[in-house]
Amino acid sequence: MSSAEQNRRKSQLAPRREPVQARARERARQILDTTGRLLEQVGLNDLTTILIAKELGVSVGSVYHYFPNKHAILYAMGEQWLASLTERLDDLAASDLEQLSLKDFLDELLERWVSVYREQRGLLPLVQAMWGIPELHELDERHDELVINHLVDMFRRLGFTTPPNETNRLARATLETCHAMLLVVVNQQGVRSGRTRADLLNMLLVLLEPHRNDVQPSGLEDVEAP
Repeated sequence: MSSAEQNRRKSQLAPRREPVQARARERARQILDTTGRLLEQVGLNDLTTILIAKELGVSVGSVYHYFPNKHAILYAMGEQWLASLTERLDDLAASDLEQLSLKDFLDELLERWVSVYREQRGLLPLVQAMWGIPELHELDERHDELVINHLVDMFRRLGFTTPPNETNRLARATLETCHAMLLVVVNQQGVRSGRTRADLLNMLLVLLEPHRNDVQPSGLEDVEAP
């Protein structure tokens, strides 16, 4: 895609204006929250700006005052989700990772990661939109780059001895495994959700443990569902 085409698409997704006053910020937040709720109820294909406006009890023009189209609303939701994910990963990176066992690190990683997934309303259709709608592909690419870069750095601090290309491969495998499984975790309840999270932890230990400097016996039998 040419840079001109990229700029054109970005201009179509930009908010009409950045809300400055508290009332305007609150209205923009309401639009995003309502869109997330409607995504859960009707799905991506049936979501329209008319439906969003009706649910909010305002005119379509009021929605367009903030966002030019449905894709712009989804783009803003995706950016909000990535900002939350960045905050949680940065928080983990600021801790003393070098002193953690791999299992403890993965527990901390999953705790933060799943919290972001649980907080985002309409996450599954939003993720589908980021992958399937050309205007939102850039968000999907930013998501992958964000997570992989954090994981590569954290793996290095944990004592991984693999060369850069292999560490990057392991980071991407971790990303893809967690992304798929966490979408399941957040759509399950109670014991089932806990068991799926424990299964994910086991899978990550099997994948990653052989690549640390201080490899210990796996101890997978000690991993229990919360």
